[in-house]
Amino acid sequence: METLTSNTIKHLENRFNASQIHKPLRTERYDAGDRISYDVALLTGENGQDTVRVSLLIEKFVGGGFAGQVYKIRILSVDGDNSPFKINHVYALKIFIPPSRGALSFRNLLYGVGFQGPFQIQCNPVAARAGALWQKFIRRAASIRFKDENAVNDVHGILVDEQLGSCGEISNWVDGRTWRLEVDEHADLLARWEKGEIADTATIGSLEYRSKKIFLRDFSTLLHEMGAHEFARQYEWSTWKSQPNVLKRLETDLEPARGLTAVDFRAGLTLLPFLPMSPGDVMLIAQGIKRGSLVQFDRGDVGKLETFVKNNPTDFSDMLPLLDELKTCEQVYRNSVPDITHHRFDLIRNKALHVTITDSTIIGWRVRNIIDQKTEERLRKSWGFFLFFVLLGLIPFLGKAFRLALGRQDYRRHYLSMISSISYLQRALLASRMETLIRWYRGGRVTDAHVEKISSSLPLYLYHLPLSFLPGKFHRFFSDRRFFVDTLYNIIVRPIRLYFNPVLREEWLREIVSEGQERQVLSKEDAEEILSQIHDPYIHKYLQSLAVHVGMSPITHVISTGLAILYILNHPEMPRAEAYAMAAGILAFFQIIPVSPGSFARGLYVLFLAIKERNFKDYNLALPLSFFKYVGYISFPIQMTYSYPTLARCMAGFWATRVARIIPVFGEGGALLEHKAFNFFYNWPLTIRRKMNERAELRKTQKTRSWHVLLIVMIFSLTSWLLQNLHVSIRGMLPAFGVVAPVLILFGFLGGVLVNNGSGGSSFSRRVLMALTSGVVIGLLTALGLLFFDPETEVNLIDWASTIIWCSFITATFSTTGAVLTEFKV
Repeated sequence: METLTSNTIKHLENRFNASQIHKPLRTERYDAGDRISYDVALLTGENGQDTVRVSLLIEKFVGGGFAGQVYKIRILSVDGDNSPFKINHVYALKIFIPPSRGALSFRNLLYGVGFQGPFQIQCNPVAARAGALWQKFIRRAASIRFKDENAVNDVHGILVDEQLGSCGEISNWVDGRTWRLEVDEHADLLARWEKGEIADTATIGSLEYRSKKIFLRDFSTLLHEMGAHEFARQYEWSTWKSQPNVLKRLETDLEPARGLTAVDFRAGLTLLPFLPMSPGDVMLIAQGIKRGSLVQFDRGDVGKLETFVKNNPTDFSDMLPLLDELKTCEQVYRNSVPDITHHRFDLIRNKALHVTITDSTIIGWRVRNIIDQKTEERLRKSWGFFLFFVLLGLIPFLGKAFRLALGRQDYRRHYLSMISSISYLQRALLASRMETLIRWYRGGRVTDAHVEKISSSLPLYLYHLPLSFLPGKFHRFFSDRRFFVDTLYNIIVRPIRLYFNPVLREEWLREIVSEGQERQVLSKEDAEEILSQIHDPYIHKYLQSLAVHVGMSPITHVISTGLAILYILNHPEMPRAEAYAMAAGILAFFQIIPVSPGSFARGLYVLFLAIKERNFKDYNLALPLSFFKYVGYISFPIQMTYSYPTLARCMAGFWATRVARIIPVFGEGGALLEHKAFNFFYNWPLTIRRKMNERAELRKTQKTRSWHVLLIVMIFSLTSWLLQNLHVSIRGMLPAFGVVAPVLILFGFLGGVLVNNGSGGSSFSRRVLMALTSGVVIGLLTALGLLFFDPETEVNLIDWASTIIWCSFITATFSTTGAVLTEFKV
């Protein structure tokens, strides 16, 4: 269980209350240790309106997205009959309002565009109940289809959280995880399986991954059969976001093909026809339009569900009362917003629709704490006042404040007192500062020490206020001196210390192992195995090399930025826009080339180690990979697979998932991007190593060959000379270097491929060396051709030398790349 609510937050809340202002504290989420009570409307087949009073303890804030915020809770007491809740047992609480203001605004904007009303699941208990009833039917169907009653999580009841201003639900707590990133040296076979080219799965790895993909496919098919078409969007594999919606229960941890549970049936974002937000959304939009749903969220086909139930009468006999209730709830829910794409002309002529929209809108204002009971009664009596209240909310920025002032007596008193009393205004501003500090503290923008200082200093608060518009880490970087120094230390100093200090290396490894357990890349047994090897000298050698790799990461940025600045300074005659564009091109070039100055330096370091120790065996995979950008960072974790496979998987998973989680939305833990990153950075190199070993065995039966290198150099060099001569004869001048560079890249790359393919039984290192040599010579001869065909008589030795160096560098880089990629081709 997490620690109880932070003393800092309690202190800020107490200071807010001590200000004695009329309005209540605005709460955005709860903390571990908070105790709450709800009236929960149960979902039972006997009487769908049974309500019990539940008191619960917040044990853990699990997280929050566009659909809402999730907590692990413990039931303390229940008052009422027919309760499904067990005292002192854990459950999941989901409240349908995001903890982030930005996420809330974006979600509501998309929903408003699609349905012309407020987000119904948050503010309409009937809408929240309709979704829960759908889940009940889906759970029953899935338990039959998959022969597992836990294939879909069970939801027990709907509630209204008066403090947060939102509906919510209580469901079973699933002790589970997303997926374990599996080591698989047959990534090529997995890719073919995913394309449907392999039916026999006996030799294919990644069993847990494949099991989840099959489950999601079959579950999505079941949802469409039941008429739950838009619920299926939560489980479409192609969205790249659906994978975390299915958890693997820990009780089945040793059985990769079992124990999957669908847990999320609440969509967060509305799918608009002109705004697909994932690869799979394009297909989903087309399917929705075909069904008559231009805008998609959580609409189901109740008629199709009824047919499904009738076709399986034995399985659903006890749920017929819930089916009748679902029909009623669906009708009220769909008629609670204008939704012009479905209602169309009924918005003008259907009076019953007007009444439902009005009633649901007023209920929504009350749930969201925009109005009090007295205002609710007044709105129900006066159509004119209702229309005025609607229009009031359309005023940009101030609309919500005007509504609160008109709709709630405590806010009216608050605003009037701020105008009429200087002392009250001061207290109100102090209370607002406490509210803001709570939000900053929860977001990690400020620490305990800073909270105390800011709460007592208006100038310091005003300094932080503009920084709060930046991302959280940037806010803290520019406002927290300790964090600023630590960040620079970790970037500049720590890699150096890690290289020389074995105690720090062990501490760093323990941190990685701990984070690996948190991210579920490692099990407890895996962590214990790694920590038992922590003193091994070979592990320290690899960690030292990894520290060098991290320390060399800024080299490319420094060199590329320096060259871009030098270019601008050395070309004052060029228009500034053109000069800046060329400088940007230099920066872009260094980002896209596969071998950069930083990666080249890493490769030379590994080559130095291999020569110094006269040991190529322990560097046979790290050596070629180190020369390449991005992949080079995990060359040593991959090399460690031989002797330390668990540690290698931990470190590769650590770096790969870090890269993936930088990406908004798609970088969520357990989503497809995370697996793709791990597969690309770890499993594909293992697969490549396997294929390279197979090729090496095959080449032992072939003769070595090298004469073809001369032929390849002659062909590409003569071709470059012919092209230069042709350009001079047509235009009267040599081509610009910007025109020559793509040709050099092409010739270098093709030359490397051809050298590798024609080398017969030559070893890998010999193939790469021959490709590198051919690239240098092709570049040199091309540069000499440029100088020979130059119609200018004036000779500039510096320009000649520069041309030769650049041509040779480009062709050598890409010839080596071509040879290595050919070798790596699976």
